[in-house]
Amino acid sequence: MIITDLDLIEPIQRALKNEGYSQPTPIQAKAIPPLLEGCDLLGCAQTGTGKTAAFAIPILQGLSYEQRSLKDRKQIKALVLAPTRELAIQIAASFKSYGRYLSLKTLVIYGGVSQHPQTRDLGKGIDILVATPGRLLDLINQGFVSLTQVKYFVLDEADLMLDMGMLNDVKKIITYLPQKRQTMCFSATMPAEIAKLVDTMLIDPVKVEITPVASTVDIVEQEFYYVDKVNKTSLLVHLLKNKAIISALVFSRTKYGADKIVKALEKEGLKAQAIHGNKSQTARQLALNNFKERKTRILVATDIAARGLDIEELSHVINYDLPEVPETYVHRIGRTGRAGLGGTAISFCDYEEKPLLRDIQKLISKSITEVKNHPYPLIDTTITPKVASGRRYATSRTSSANPPRSKATPTDNTGKIRRERRINEPRKYEPKKNTRWQ
Repeated sequence: MIITDLDLIEPIQRALKNEGYSQPTPIQAKAIPPLLEGCDLLGCAQTGTGKTAAFAIPILQGLSYEQRSLKDRKQIKALVLAPTRELAIQIAASFKSYGRYLSLKTLVIYGGVSQHPQTRDLGKGIDILVATPGRLLDLINQGFVSLTQVKYFVLDEADLMLDMGMLNDVKKIITYLPQKRQTMCFSATMPAEIAKLVDTMLIDPVKVEITPVASTVDIVEQEFYYVDKVNKTSLLVHLLKNKAIISALVFSRTKYGADKIVKALEKEGLKAQAIHGNKSQTARQLALNNFKERKTRILVATDIAARGLDIEELSHVINYDLPEVPETYVHRIGRTGRAGLGGTAISFCDYEEKPLLRDIQKLISKSITEVKNHPYPLIDTTITPKVASGRRYATSRTSSANPPRSKATPTDNTGKIRRERRINEPRKYEPKKNTRWQ
């Protein structure tokens, strides 16, 4: 099948040709025809399959037939909800690219920045609104947004919204939508809560499933290194000094860890930037743009970047920390191998992470290749015990070789506090990851 077989209007075909589209991806070929007919749709597909075009093109075509009758101030006719700011920006850019020859206006709104430019643009009138749930609900409550005229509604990356604690906001937003509308929902996985929401939101939907939930992109080469936790940064530096790694997206489990990795890389002369929830929207967008434009070779990220980011020709994904949820591994490595291009996914695994590696291999039904000959082999096979207070200790506090610390503060004969080097000092407590803010 070629793009011209999809019965698209000439302005959209011309825009797609300018974008270099010649053949639709499987999800586009299966989703666009029923969407053009007005059907609701449930799309089960991983990121990188071309699903943004699969819903954007039918919406643009549908709106193009109506725009001639819009004489008064434009009302929002299409709403797309996305879980992250980066994904929302990317979706809006796609609408603008595919609809460049149509007189339709697209606006993206998200939190983390001032609302005034967004409310100003809303006041001018728009056709298509792409938004993150929190900011949209806030502007609805303030009276800046009306959804009463929405004819097309898209919920993208629904399972990630569930993981990030956004589902209640989504349900509230749905109550502001007209009952009569065309609805599209896309989700890489189908947890029970999402399945329940789908049942209430979609009417007799066409289901399009492109890849099995647990499958990875076959063209991505996957390998892992057993390495001690303390040597992960050294191994990362060792690998990144290889110029064959053209671009690398490095995943850290925590925001603090991401910043720490960037500092270590820059100390070794390797230019890198971090992207995570503690960064301002301006800083995040600048880091992402620098990486896309090859101004920065290395981008270190938390799982906020695991979904939806479309980075062309990304050569490597490196899992500095293995994810605690095995499905997250699939989303991470899906950043490379997009649009039929090859790529490599490298994972570091310390002794404590071995169960996580087993869970990943079980999920993808595939053994990942171990790289054995490297300068930082796994030596430490101890597991740090956890105590009730949440603090971690390298060894037992009751060990005769490491007696418990005295409650009294030791002093010298002048009364000054005597500083002692404590081999068994507890590590600094790090709270568990709150995925809502990653």
